Parts: sequence; C-alpha cells; structure tokens
Amino acid sequence: MINVFQPSLGNEELSRIKDVFESNWLGKGKLVDEFESRFAAYIGSEQSKVLATNCCSEGLFSSMHLCKIGENDEVILPTISFVGAGNAVCACGAKLVLCDVDRRTLNASAADIEKVITPKSKAILLHHYGGIPCDMDPIMDLAQTYNLKIIEDCAPGVCSTYKGRSIGTFGDMGMWSFDAMKILVCGDGAILHFRDKELREKAEKWLYFGLETKSGYENSVAQKWWEFDISSFGHRAIMNDITAAMALEQLAKLDDFMARRAYVHRLYDQELADVAWLKLPEPLPKDCTTSYYFYHIQVLNGKRDALARFLRERDIYTTYRYFPLHRVSGYRISGSFPNADWAADNTLCIPIHQSLGQEDLDLIVSTIREFGEIYC
Repeated sequence: MINVFQPSLGNEELSRIKDVFESNWLGKGKLVDEFESRFAAYIGSEQSKVLATNCCSEGLFSSMHLCKIGENDEVILPTISFVGAGNAVCACGAKLVLCDVDRRTLNASAADIEKVITPKSKAILLHHYGGIPCDMDPIMDLAQTYNLKIIEDCAPGVCSTYKGRSIGTFGDMGMWSFDAMKILVCGDGAILHFRDKELREKAEKWLYFGLETKSGYENSVAQKWWEFDISSFGHRAIMNDITAAMALEQLAKLDDFMARRAYVHRLYDQELADVAWLKLPEPLPKDCTTSYYFYHIQVLNGKRDALARFLRERDIYTTYRYFPLHRVSGYRISGSFPNADWAADNTLCIPIHQSLGQEDLDLIVSTIREFGEIYC
C-alpha cells in the first residue's frame, strides 16, 4: 500500500536513542533542552519563547487554561479543523463557534471570522490547513480590533512561513506536532510557542503539575530538594530525552525532507494539470512558503468517493482531512457553511511524503488518469 503519510527514519535516530539508553536518563533532560533551542533557532525565535510538550493536542487543551478561557467565553474555529481543537474548547466549558472557510485553500479568512464575532468572543483558534498559511495580517488586525486572543494550530506547518515569518509565531500561542504521521516525527511530541515569555513560564509550570520548584537533579538550590509547592493544578505533559533524540535527528534532515516534498508537489502539478475533472491546489502567494503536508485535489464531477475507492483497490491510500466540525453531531452546532460543505464532499488528499519513489508517483498519476478514462 502506498501511504498518504509516512515517516522517514534511519540509523541516525536509532544511534541517538541508543546513546540515551546508555546514559541511564530517559526522562526530560539535556536533549529536550537542546531540541527546544535548535527548534527555536529554526523558526527564527528564541528558546525563552518555546516549550516542548508530549503532543500537540495537549497544547490545544492547555491553551484554554493559559489564555484564561472558560465558561461564558466563545472561541472561534474554522469548521475545517482538527477534532482535538473542538474538544479543547468544549472541555473547558467555553462555547465552540464555527466559521466557514475558503473552498479552495480550506483556510478561514478575516471576513469569515468577523461574521461570527460577538461580545462574548474571547479567542480565535486558527487552523493553517495542511501548513498552508492563513492570510495573517488582516486576521491579526481583526484580533486587535476586537481584543481577541490568537491561538495558532500549525500542527503540520513545521516549515511554513508568512511574509518571511514562521506561522505559529504570530499569535499568543502557536504549536507544531511531531506525531508519527507528521513530517518531523518522534513518535509523539510537540513544540509550543508563546508571544510573551511570561506566558511561557506559566505554561512550563502548568505542564508539570503546577510545580513552583524543579525536582530531582534539576533542583540545585533547595537544601531539601524533595520539598515543593504548586501554583496550579497542572498536568504532566513533558517531552523526554528518547523522543527528543529522535526529534533532533529529524530536525537535521528537515531541509532534505522539504526538498523532496516540494518535488512531489511540483510533479503532481505538472502531471495532473490537464485533467479537466480535477482542481489542483491553489498557487501559494509569493510571500508565503508551505510545508507540503497535504496535496489536496478537488473532484469536480461528484465522483470523489469513487476515485478514493478506485485508488485504494489498487493499493493507493487516500483520505480527506478534516471532517467538518459542524457535521459532528456531538458538538450540536447548526448553521450554514457552504464552502466547507463543498470542500468536504469533493476534496481528496493524495499521497505526499519524502519516501515516495518515482515508481510510486508514476503509479499514482497513471491510476488517477485511468479512473478518468473509465468513469469520466
């Protein structure tokens, strides 16, 4: 089966993990600190504004507490969002308010967001679809006008930029995922970014039980290092040196990954350009870069599901991300989302990852064309 997503791991990661095993320290340690430092440099920020955690979903849930969002507050999400974002809002007692998206990019615009702002609006939990940057300038202006917090879900946008600046660094908080199906992978893990260093300090305590003092070997000050106090009823959501070891090796390979993914994207653009019953992704604005996490085609003849089955029967796996939250009955949300509905019924994410060989790519393209010859 040709996978739609697939990690690329090698002996370098195994060797670095072996070193961790031999060190006898598997928990959060110097490698987590090193990864935070190197990742901060990679996105053009500083270590005092980033914090590693165990997964991106933890970042979404924690953002509600850290941004003081709770009952009677409203949080705006594009309906094409990850279920973890919707759950994070609802779990803290806030009201989930959805907005429509652009049917081609699947990103929300400032205009989409402004339509659903009310006096109870507290934050925008923004989703950069597949690492394609939202148009941030008007969204940031909107947030300033209405005094709204901005939380950026850039889970797959590890190399995406808007006007020369990494997405995830615009809002009050931003976050990237390193789970098994992302680009930079370490099993599970994430980095959070904070506009204010003070919020980062609050988050560091929140993500480790709310402890006011460090414990164990890290506590070199207290005479009785086993004593502690807490400032909040926080979680335990930290990265460890095993996952950080993988992440460091993956970070070193990231530019090569991007080059290959860009090649795959260009090949699809070229080889599928003349397929009349498909729409290919919109060209990226010249002042933006993307991480090439998705390559989403849109099937114009109502046969998206048939194409997906046709490909899967020939060992080519595809999917649609993300199922619109307004269609999830558990959220009990009604409203009109015509662009999201059209996208959800006609969009298909086809394989794109750095492990795809030329034979794989040729097969994917020829099979899509074969479907057209038979059914279109």
